[in-house]
Amino acid sequence: MKLNYFEPFNSYIDLEKMELNPEGDLIIRKLSDMVDSFQDKEAAKEALKGNPTIYKFYNVQIPEEDGHLQHCISMIFPGKIGNEYYMTKGHFHKIKDTAEVYLTLKGKGKLVMQTPDQKSKVLDMRQRSISYIPPYWAHRTVNTGDEPLIILGVYRGDAGHNYGIIEEKGMATLVLEKNGEVVLEGNPHY
Repeated sequence: MKLNYFEPFNSYIDLEKMELNPEGDLIIRKLSDMVDSFQDKEAAKEALKGNPTIYKFYNVQIPEEDGHLQHCISMIFPGKIGNEYYMTKGHFHKIKDTAEVYLTLKGKGKLVMQTPDQKSKVLDMRQRSISYIPPYWAHRTVNTGDEPLIILGVYRGDAGHNYGIIEEKGMATLVLEKNGEVVLEGNPHY
């Protein structure tokens, strides 16, 4: 049997321009793509007039197959909708027993995680932090700083994304700004 080899390669991250080379697949999430993710519907409706970019990510072109390690660069921009910080959509993996690792390259934020039964955990993210997301945990990244939060994520090639309940209800823990402070609160939809 002849093996098909995938060629080794390097990717390069430009942290100042927030670019990846080679670019891979660039996905941009504007507020219109995730307006229901934010709790304050009136603030979201008002902000939608400008339709700001909330985050973007570069998926490196690697087969989405068992045996490969997919990796991506995510850039969450600074900002808030109402008092809720900009964040990623958040997801479980389709292959539920799949872990992921995040390396924070720049900025600061929170990594919000939860299990299917809503057990919740929030980790601080700052430059050079390495966050481990165990199997079965949904995860969302929140930018609580005033510069882009840039992370490198590494996960099983065929892990996939399941947005399901996170799109419907959000995460069990919300990350808000109150009186100039970052505050964690329970989501009233749970």
